[in-house]
Amino acid sequence: MQIQVVGPGQTLYQYSQAFGVPVATIAEANGIRADQHLVIGQTLVIPIVGSYYWVQPGDSLTLIARKFGVSTARLAQVNAISPGQQLAVGTRLYIPPSPRRAAEINAYIEPRTDTLSPSLTQSLDEALPHLTYLAPFSFQILRDGSLKYPPLGDLRALAGQNGVTLMLVVTNIENGQFSADLGSEILNNEQLQNTLLDNILQTARELNFRDIHFDIEHLHPSDREAYNRFLRKAAARIHQEGYLMSTALAPKTSAAQTGEWYTAHDYKVHGEVADFVIIMTYEWGYSGGPPMPVSPIGPVRNVLEYALTEMPASKIMMGQNLYGYDWTLPFVQGGPFAKAVSPQEAIDIARRNNAEILYDYSAQAPHFNYWDDNGKEHVVWFEDARSIQAKFNLVKELKLRGVSYWKLGLSFPQNWLLIDDNFNVVKK
Repeated sequence: MQIQVVGPGQTLYQYSQAFGVPVATIAEANGIRADQHLVIGQTLVIPIVGSYYWVQPGDSLTLIARKFGVSTARLAQVNAISPGQQLAVGTRLYIPPSPRRAAEINAYIEPRTDTLSPSLTQSLDEALPHLTYLAPFSFQILRDGSLKYPPLGDLRALAGQNGVTLMLVVTNIENGQFSADLGSEILNNEQLQNTLLDNILQTARELNFRDIHFDIEHLHPSDREAYNRFLRKAAARIHQEGYLMSTALAPKTSAAQTGEWYTAHDYKVHGEVADFVIIMTYEWGYSGGPPMPVSPIGPVRNVLEYALTEMPASKIMMGQNLYGYDWTLPFVQGGPFAKAVSPQEAIDIARRNNAEILYDYSAQAPHFNYWDDNGKEHVVWFEDARSIQAKFNLVKELKLRGVSYWKLGLSFPQNWLLIDDNFNVVKK
């Protein structure tokens, strides 16, 4: 894929001519209409093999080769130039595609009814060919150790048709919220634990789920060791039955980090007993908080680098959001929540309001401001091809197991194309 940032006056036709790709193909790849005008700062992916690079001041063939992970000799060969040749600024070089590495990709999905909404169906259709796991959210623990099932509808059949492994997500959600009291009741009662594990394994067998995923959150800090003991016990039983076991972890940067979302999540123990973990590296910017990127790359890196001190990279899946937020300004704590928007919707908002999309290179995240019809200013932080590629580069740099998305339902076609461009998705 070629990632391009739209400048003033640029059109799909110009990109079509520059890259030899039909207008309709570029439009489809980016989930836009061929007749829509482009937004300044909008990111496009151009579906070509490899990519092009325009020489910048101070560049040399060796520096460019190093940047893209290709040898100087190979770069010279494919561009029919001498390895020692000086490059004029603005020269276009073809960058051959790098070998893709294997990665596991998960996506959570939160169906509300057995009949999927059109937006969820579209998102699922985009995602399934690119997934290792599909995680219906969620199987909720009840106080007697039984499980409340989510609506599954056709999800099992669709997963099977696409070679996707189903993940049985077990949560301590009660009355719509993670419950520390429910977690404590289960984690400190051996009989309830045995009943719960019996029910989990029976459910996995009946529904053909092959990974048991514990997303137990917002626990009392005093239940840290109880949770560790439960996970060791659960892992022994689950592995004996031939299933995988994974867990979800809050984004910590040290073992000493405390708080209602953090203290009870022991990275070292999870890394020892789970087959893999999903680290929820998102929601720095959240609906009830001040405007900022949802997953700025600096904080994401800090969390992942800490995780690597507690467990092997081969067990870590980086969490990634498929959405952004639209905040009304001025932000007031406790005021109206920000609205979740898909990357496609964010671009449409910018288009309707003649807003230029800017890019924060420190956070690796796009954003823009606009004024609504009521004279209120808004700021939108979201994801685009550049921000996703930056995260994929981090996954490859740190040699992580893969990526886990929260959550399907908001369209982002560029993301799935970039997965194919970067990774060979593992199908189990």
